[in-house]
Amino acid sequence: MSEENAQNIIKKTVQESEAETTIVMLPSDANPLGNVFGGMILKYVDLLAGLVAKRHAGHANIVTASMDSMTFLKPVYIGNALILKARINYVRKSSMEVEVKIEAEDLNKSQKVHTGTAYVTLVALDEKGKPTEVPKLVLRNDEEQRRFQEGEERMNTRLKNRKR
Repeated sequence: MSEENAQNIIKKTVQESEAETTIVMLPSDANPLGNVFGGMILKYVDLLAGLVAKRHAGHANIVTASMDSMTFLKPVYIGNALILKARINYVRKSSMEVEVKIEAEDLNKSQKVHTGTAYVTLVALDEKGKPTEVPKLVLRNDEEQRRFQEGEERMNTRLKNRKR
Protein backbone atom coordinates (compact mmCIF):
# COMPACT_ATOMS: atom_id res chain seq x y z
CA MET A 1 0.00 0.00 0.00
CA SER A 2 1.40 3.41 -0.94
CA GLU A 3 1.96 6.11 1.66
CA GLU A 4 -0.79 8.20 0.04
CA ASN A 5 -3.33 5.36 0.29
CA ALA A 6 -2.28 4.68 3.89
CA GLN A 7 -2.96 8.34 4.75
CA ASN A 8 -6.51 8.00 3.38
CA ILE A 9 -7.23 5.27 5.93
CA ILE A 10 -5.64 6.91 8.98
CA LYS A 11 -7.97 8.78 11.30
CA LYS A 12 -7.14 10.62 14.51
CA THR A 13 -9.19 11.98 17.37
CA VAL A 14 -9.18 15.57 18.58
CA GLN A 15 -7.57 14.44 21.85
CA GLU A 16 -4.56 12.88 20.10
CA SER A 17 -3.25 16.29 19.06
CA GLU A 18 -4.42 18.66 21.82
CA ALA A 19 -1.80 20.83 23.49
CA GLU A 20 -1.59 23.26 26.38
CA THR A 21 1.24 25.47 27.58
CA THR A 22 1.83 28.05 30.27
CA ILE A 23 4.45 30.77 29.97
CA VAL A 24 5.29 33.46 32.54
CA MET A 25 5.39 36.88 30.88
CA LEU A 26 8.64 38.76 31.46
CA PRO A 27 9.65 42.42 31.07
CA SER A 28 11.17 41.62 27.66
CA ASP A 29 7.68 40.53 26.50
CA ALA A 30 6.05 43.87 27.27
CA ASN A 31 6.02 47.61 26.72
CA PRO A 32 7.38 50.04 29.38
CA LEU A 33 3.99 50.16 31.15
CA GLY A 34 3.89 46.38 31.62
CA ASN A 35 1.40 45.37 28.90
CA VAL A 36 2.49 42.26 27.00
CA PHE A 37 2.91 42.88 23.26
CA GLY A 38 0.12 41.43 21.13
CA GLY A 39 2.76 40.14 18.74
CA MET A 40 4.35 38.14 21.54
CA ILE A 41 1.01 36.49 22.30
CA LEU A 42 0.47 35.78 18.60
CA LYS A 43 3.90 34.14 18.42
CA TYR A 44 2.89 31.66 21.12
CA VAL A 45 -0.51 31.11 19.47
CA ASP A 46 1.21 30.27 16.18
CA LEU A 47 3.73 27.95 17.87
CA LEU A 48 1.06 25.98 19.75
CA ALA A 49 -1.25 25.78 16.72
CA GLY A 50 1.68 24.43 14.70
CA LEU A 51 2.36 21.78 17.34
CA VAL A 52 -1.26 20.60 17.26
CA ALA A 53 -1.28 20.46 13.46
CA LYS A 54 2.05 18.58 13.41
CA ARG A 55 0.72 16.04 15.91
CA HIS A 56 -2.31 15.52 13.69
CA ALA A 57 -0.50 15.39 10.34
CA GLY A 58 2.57 13.55 11.58
CA HIS A 59 4.58 13.11 8.39
CA ALA A 60 4.36 16.59 6.89
CA ASN A 61 5.95 19.99 7.13
CA ILE A 62 3.38 22.35 8.65
CA VAL A 63 2.98 25.98 7.64
CA THR A 64 0.58 28.65 8.81
CA ALA A 65 -1.76 29.79 6.04
CA SER A 66 -3.88 32.29 7.97
CA MET A 67 -5.03 33.46 11.35
CA ASP A 68 -8.49 34.89 11.77
CA SER A 69 -8.68 38.39 13.15
CA MET A 70 -7.52 38.45 16.73
CA THR A 71 -9.28 40.57 19.31
CA PHE A 72 -7.56 41.02 22.64
CA LEU A 73 -10.41 41.03 25.17
CA LYS A 74 -8.31 41.73 28.26
CA PRO A 75 -4.71 42.85 28.75
CA VAL A 76 -1.89 40.53 29.75
CA TYR A 77 0.72 41.97 32.10
CA ILE A 78 4.31 41.27 33.10
CA GLY A 79 4.24 38.51 35.72
CA ASN A 80 1.01 36.96 34.42
CA ALA A 81 1.00 33.34 33.35
CA LEU A 82 -0.10 33.16 29.72
CA ILE A 83 -2.12 29.95 29.32
CA LEU A 84 -2.82 28.64 25.82
CA LYS A 85 -5.05 25.65 25.07
CA ALA A 86 -5.19 24.39 21.49
CA ARG A 87 -7.29 21.80 19.72
CA ILE A 88 -8.01 20.83 16.16
CA ASN A 89 -11.54 21.68 15.03
CA TYR A 90 -11.64 20.95 11.34
CA VAL A 91 -9.69 19.01 8.73
CA ARG A 92 -10.06 19.38 4.99
CA LYS A 93 -7.72 17.51 2.62
CA SER A 94 -4.39 19.14 3.50
CA SER A 95 -5.53 22.04 5.67
CA MET A 96 -6.49 22.09 9.33
CA GLU A 97 -8.15 24.64 11.58
CA VAL A 98 -6.74 24.85 15.10
CA GLU A 99 -8.52 26.82 17.82
CA VAL A 100 -6.33 28.42 20.48
CA LYS A 101 -7.91 29.78 23.66
CA ILE A 102 -5.83 32.32 25.54
CA GLU A 103 -6.02 33.10 29.26
CA ALA A 104 -3.99 35.30 31.55
CA GLU A 105 -3.54 34.27 35.17
CA ASP A 106 -2.68 36.83 37.83
CA LEU A 107 -0.44 34.60 39.92
CA ASN A 108 -0.64 36.89 42.98
CA LYS A 109 -4.44 36.72 43.09
CA SER A 110 -4.91 33.25 41.55
CA GLN A 111 -7.38 34.75 39.05
CA LYS A 112 -7.70 33.74 35.42
CA VAL A 113 -9.31 35.81 32.66
CA HIS A 114 -10.08 34.82 29.08
CA THR A 115 -8.09 37.19 26.89
CA GLY A 116 -8.89 35.91 23.41
CA THR A 117 -9.45 33.08 20.97
CA ALA A 118 -7.67 32.55 17.67
CA TYR A 119 -8.50 30.27 14.76
CA VAL A 120 -5.37 29.32 12.84
CA THR A 121 -5.37 27.60 9.45
CA LEU A 122 -2.35 25.42 8.80
CA VAL A 123 -1.42 23.37 5.74
CA ALA A 124 0.56 20.15 5.51
CA LEU A 125 3.25 20.12 2.82
CA ASP A 126 5.21 17.22 1.39
CA GLU A 127 8.99 17.18 0.80
CA LYS A 128 8.48 19.09 -2.48
CA GLY A 129 6.49 21.85 -0.80
CA LYS A 130 3.15 20.70 -2.23
CA PRO A 131 0.00 20.24 -0.13
CA THR A 132 -0.32 16.68 1.15
CA GLU A 133 -3.26 14.87 2.64
CA VAL A 134 -3.64 14.61 6.41
CA PRO A 135 -5.57 12.08 8.49
CA LYS A 136 -9.32 12.48 8.76
CA LEU A 137 -10.74 13.68 12.08
CA VAL A 138 -12.71 11.26 14.27
CA LEU A 139 -15.58 13.14 15.93
CA ARG A 140 -16.62 11.47 19.19
CA ASN A 141 -19.43 13.68 20.48
CA ASP A 142 -21.91 16.45 19.65
CA GLU A 143 -19.51 19.21 20.71
CA GLU A 144 -16.78 17.96 18.37
CA GLN A 145 -19.33 17.63 15.56
CA ARG A 146 -20.51 21.22 16.21
CA ARG A 147 -16.93 22.54 16.25
CA PHE A 148 -16.19 20.67 13.01
CA GLN A 149 -19.23 22.19 11.28
CA GLU A 150 -18.36 25.69 12.53
CA GLY A 151 -14.76 25.17 11.37
CA GLU A 152 -15.99 24.10 7.95
CA GLU A 153 -18.12 27.25 7.71
CA ARG A 154 -15.14 29.43 8.68
CA MET A 155 -12.92 27.62 6.16
CA ASN A 156 -15.48 28.14 3.37
CA THR A 157 -15.68 31.84 4.27
CA ARG A 158 -11.87 32.13 4.20
CA LEU A 159 -11.71 30.46 0.79
CA LYS A 160 -14.51 32.65 -0.54
CA ASN A 161 -12.78 35.83 0.72
CA ARG A 162 -9.44 34.71 -0.73
CA LYS A 163 -10.90 34.59 -4.24
CA ARG A 164 -11.89 38.27 -4.12
